[in-house]
Amino acid sequence: MRFSLNIWRQANQNSDGGFRAYAVDDVSADMSFLEMLDVLNERLVGTGEEPVAFDHDCREGICGTCSLVVNGMPHGPQTAATTCQLHMRKFTDGQEIWVEPWRAAAFPILKDLVCDRSAFDRIVQAGGYVSVGTGAAPDANAIAVSKELADRAMDAASCIGCGACVAACPNASAMLFTAAKMRHLNLLPQGQPERDKRAMQMVAQMDAEGFGACTNHLECEAACPKEISTDFIAEMNIEVVRAALLDRGASERSGGVG
Repeated sequence: MRFSLNIWRQANQNSDGGFRAYAVDDVSADMSFLEMLDVLNERLVGTGEEPVAFDHDCREGICGTCSLVVNGMPHGPQTAATTCQLHMRKFTDGQEIWVEPWRAAAFPILKDLVCDRSAFDRIVQAGGYVSVGTGAAPDANAIAVSKELADRAMDAASCIGCGACVAACPNASAMLFTAAKMRHLNLLPQGQPERDKRAMQMVAQMDAEGFGACTNHLECEAACPKEISTDFIAEMNIEVVRAALLDRGASERSGGVG
């Protein structure tokens, strides 16, 4: 198979970028999209050119690193899959393909197809963890959790933090990511002591990072390789309102006593 590639090239965060055209031949239909880029880079290195920088790690749809927009779609045209799980048989021989990085102010481009997604890390650091003592594994197993609740928590925990939701959203919103990272802890007994604090702090950090607001386009759910439901966003909004009301009540009671 042969493809005409238009790839975004950008030297660094402070320079201007643009698309450059490349042709790749002898591509197997069974190659993954990243393997096809490997073939291109081997050719570029062989001719003394700068290889295309792109993120990758596990190449098994687990790590969420392979953040590419392919023909205008985060992770490409295959649903419920990451870019590393996208195979060239999904394209037609001779097809023109456009490849670019995530587009979001909160995800600045570092080089070529690599963007800085550390904003996600800071959202998790703001509250996406359990810091209280919950014991070891046997203690956790001793706490009864209904299958329905456990399954719901696992659905949220399946988020791999790839950022496709942000890239797909016309507002570059991180609501689906934040909701998933919050709800999978807030649903379980171990997450209850810090439930309200977690909700307030994670949303505050999300806003501070410069992500846009959710206006229910639902593109995030469509682009998510793990098919995480936007229902979690609605649940997160309820969590935040609940936490704000409890915090206000506590402040008023404290003021009354003082």
